[in-house]
Amino acid sequence: MISNYFIGVDLGQRRDHTALAVLERAEVEGEWDAVWYRRRREERRSLRHLERVALGTPYPEIVERVRGLAQSPWLAGRSTVVVDATGVGAPVADMLRRARLGATLAPALITGGETESRGDGYYRVPKRDLITGLQVMLEGQELLVAKGLRDGAALLKEMAGMEVKVGLAGRVSYGAWREGAHDDLVLAVAPACWGLRKRYGPKVGEVGRPLW
Repeated sequence: MISNYFIGVDLGQRRDHTALAVLERAEVEGEWDAVWYRRRREERRSLRHLERVALGTPYPEIVERVRGLAQSPWLAGRSTVVVDATGVGAPVADMLRRARLGATLAPALITGGETESRGDGYYRVPKRDLITGLQVMLEGQELLVAKGLRDGAALLKEMAGMEVKVGLAGRVSYGAWREGAHDDLVLAVAPACWGLRKRYGPKVGEVGRPLW
């Protein structure tokens, strides 16, 4: 089995948790193909780790936690870290660059726009794309969430509580519909899903080649 991992990082502030998510993309041998006289190579995409970090945890400790995940035996040399670099995330992204993660770093600026772009070392990704991408993966069973996963039930509750808002300029935004509700788990898993699909594309049929 060949696996690659995508670590999503949503950085909290004083009243919000930082959340971390780890997705696994695994290539496994499937059923025997009598036409091609070989086993099919199939793909599995799974949410393997999900956690809320304690409130008030300093950002240097968050960086160390991310590095610990990226350098763990299963993930070492096979992971991509997608961190929300919006606002306070920009200096943390710089800290991650200096941390020698042993992983590919993809800092993402989450925007309210409609078009994805890349420049100055950052991806600019519409929040709409992040949220709808996660919705598509969950609803189409493209992403498996393991039973008993820490905070797995909370993630699904957050997804159910997402509200779509259309502004005066026609821009669509997403957020928790209930005041005081959290969306940190969604915003950790969604960037990891975006990173996975950015590299490998949607899950279709047999395993294809990476796109980047």
